[in-house]
Amino acid sequence: MGVCVVSLVTEEMLLNYPFELVAPMVAIGSILLLPLGPLLIPRFYLVFLFLYFTYFFYTQVNHIFKFYLTATTMKKTVRQWNRSMDTSKALDNDALEDMESSVKASERSSLIHAFIIPNYAEPELLLQDTIKRLAHHSQARTNHIIILAMEESEEGHAAKAESLATYFKDSFLHFIVTVHPANIPGESRGKGSNLAHAARAGCAEMMQRGVDRRQVVLTVSDSDSSIPELYVKEVERSFVQADDPYFLLFAPPIFFSRNAFDVPAAVRMTDITWSAMVMSSLSNSRGIAFPCSTYSLSMVLAERVGFWDTDADAVGEDMHMMLKCFFKTDGLARCCPIFVPINLTNVQTPGFWSNMNARFVQAKRHYNGVADVAYTLRHAFGVRSMTVDVNGVVLPTQLTKKSSMYASPTFWIDKLLMCTKVLEAHMVPVTSGWLMFAAVPLMQFILFPPSHPSLQWIDPADNPILTSEFYSTLWSMVKVITVFLPFPLFATLAIYEHLHRVMDRELYRKSKQESRSWKNIFDYATLPIAAWMFMTIPSTIACIKRLYKPNDQYIVSEKFFELKE
Repeated sequence: MGVCVVSLVTEEMLLNYPFELVAPMVAIGSILLLPLGPLLIPRFYLVFLFLYFTYFFYTQVNHIFKFYLTATTMKKTVRQWNRSMDTSKALDNDALEDMESSVKASERSSLIHAFIIPNYAEPELLLQDTIKRLAHHSQARTNHIIILAMEESEEGHAAKAESLATYFKDSFLHFIVTVHPANIPGESRGKGSNLAHAARAGCAEMMQRGVDRRQVVLTVSDSDSSIPELYVKEVERSFVQADDPYFLLFAPPIFFSRNAFDVPAAVRMTDITWSAMVMSSLSNSRGIAFPCSTYSLSMVLAERVGFWDTDADAVGEDMHMMLKCFFKTDGLARCCPIFVPINLTNVQTPGFWSNMNARFVQAKRHYNGVADVAYTLRHAFGVRSMTVDVNGVVLPTQLTKKSSMYASPTFWIDKLLMCTKVLEAHMVPVTSGWLMFAAVPLMQFILFPPSHPSLQWIDPADNPILTSEFYSTLWSMVKVITVFLPFPLFATLAIYEHLHRVMDRELYRKSKQESRSWKNIFDYATLPIAAWMFMTIPSTIACIKRLYKPNDQYIVSEKFFELKE
């Protein structure tokens, strides 16, 4: 039986192995095409560039409209919340007490919010600030549970956890501390494995304390996530209004407005662009989108799919969890946008170059999530995981199907859309930098070199641009398209500038001096540096590393933090 099982597993791995090669081959191919395309396959290369740049331009224009929808809805949500708060403040005490008593039953939510905060070597003051913001929520003592996920490998983790538990005594319904054991065989160290252990242990602890699993919403929080009470209210509203909330993963936009002016402009622009991409993806009519950093889902859904994965393919645990929920429920799971931004901190270290290097390290870790490309293709088109009984007989993998308003009548269409989204998220960063910046200039140099004879790479008779009117026109169109490629990004950032000021002023209550101003227009000069140093190079490294899958060291991004009273 053992031989049979090993044989089946080996066969499955071999059949699915081509999907592992997609990311590294795309990265290597993008680089090799730059010199070899014009030399060896100029006609095919011209057609490829035209199709690639046209598709890229179309997706970027599409992102503008989606980002505008997200930004508009975010502003509307925040302003409605502010108006409701202003109305409450305008009432006198007697009227307010009467109103509270008359709607007490409807105001008090039956949902229990369990905030899982995985951390490793994070400053205690930063964790204290993050948890304190949750403690300020009006229903924190009755409806909030903190699950502080510590790592056994961190020196002094027990003392830090005890200090925080003591500090927030009586601030929440429950305060649970979990400790993720070190060196578990088969696990890849990182946020995902710590989160998986904390979710399992925390859910078991909540069950022992009599918490109803159907009322629990798990919220994954980074150590620096500033989660406003409005986010909790919007999750509750969406949960109640949904036809089947137990198939939803709630995803908010991310925002960087806590220490943005204390980091280099290139770091600031990288995170702004990152948050803009996340925001644009949320306005998807089919619910096929991905959370980033902070998100929520029911305890029922987490249990249904077997909680979070812990292997090397689950490095990007936020996107990976959405993919896992989608495939484990045969496409019933959907992403539900919550249009309330979660304020995060930029990576910050003392010194300019130290800060730039820290952001580069963070970018390399983020792009290790390219493992989800193979995971998605494998589950969409590859051999499904096999189950073997005690007699060595292969059993079919069956999933329980439930009706839901979010279920697509044709699962295969949603699988294609999901694959497209994943490939766009991971393959565009690794290809666009090389092709957008170098393809046209290098092809111009190779096909039309300076007049020196030693630089004559191709005989003019073999140059399709000179010998064919079709390819000459195509070459002209390629050059025109490349000129317009940056404009959608500029439009997106223009919308973001206004959104940032509105959120700072109306949600975070910052003064005009504390928000972005016209002087920050000079930040955009660093976009090429940010694109290459924090996108193209780290994404290329991450893709090529998929060929040998190293066990990377568990490194967290340094955050310089001072608690402000």
